[in-house]
Amino acid sequence: MFIVTLLAAPARADLHRTTVESLRDAWAGGEAIWLNPGIAAEFPVATIPANRWEVWEGLQALGVDLVVQPAEGRRKRMLLADMDSTMIGQECIDELADMAGVGAHVAAITARAMNGELDFETALIERVALLKGLPESVIAQVLAERITYTPGGRELIATMQGEGGYAALVSGGFTAFSGAVAAHLGFDEHRANTLLAEGGLLTGQVARPILGREAKVAALDDITARLGITPAEVLAVGDGANDLGMLHRAGAGVALHAKPAVAAQCDIRINHGDLSALLYIQGYAVSDFA
Repeated sequence: MFIVTLLAAPARADLHRTTVESLRDAWAGGEAIWLNPGIAAEFPVATIPANRWEVWEGLQALGVDLVVQPAEGRRKRMLLADMDSTMIGQECIDELADMAGVGAHVAAITARAMNGELDFETALIERVALLKGLPESVIAQVLAERITYTPGGRELIATMQGEGGYAALVSGGFTAFSGAVAAHLGFDEHRANTLLAEGGLLTGQVARPILGREAKVAALDDITARLGITPAEVLAVGDGANDLGMLHRAGAGVALHAKPAVAAQCDIRINHGDLSALLYIQGYAVSDFA
């Protein structure tokens, strides 16, 4: 048995009953259940339809996300989340670089690295070097003035924790940001890279070893072993090429507003919804949200 979930952007709430019921009828599905009127609905099917991705393409044009996944085990016990452009709306290193006067140059490198065109570690070292001499105090300024949170993040974490789940933030960014983001959203733990500073100024160096793609996979394996659960019980979410390892290792890997080259390698793609979509695809109705 499989569950088909249709999701619209919460700000528009324009998921129409005819859209849901037409697809349900075409795919010989079971009863449609509305998880949030206008935003999320689901129905069961016996098998994954052969035209799944063709239908997905058509629904994308309507601003609707489509997810098809096994019914068994879809409610997960752990959330493993990327930070930049996932739990928050920005790339922290790009914001620091903008303050240092090298914003456009660094942003271009970041975009290529997140799309898988550059080696993540090499690209990170190159970008951090351009921050040399920036006052360490700028980090607090960026946090206060430039960082915004992706809607649905707090509800996602609190709801899963309310069901006994665990939430970990694993970032290729920096602990100076991940600590604040994790505390704000209620994560149980966070892991990231450490920017080095001397005399109140960034040195242009990052501590080794660098946390990248393989370190995110290692974090998944390490934390699940510690908790006594399996990778199949993990919901991972990210947007960049360095997230692909953990997205593929987890029981459910969600590409959230991801780079095209990343989304193409994932079965669960959320392009219109926000982080609350990660609750709907687990079968939570809006009335279940913490």
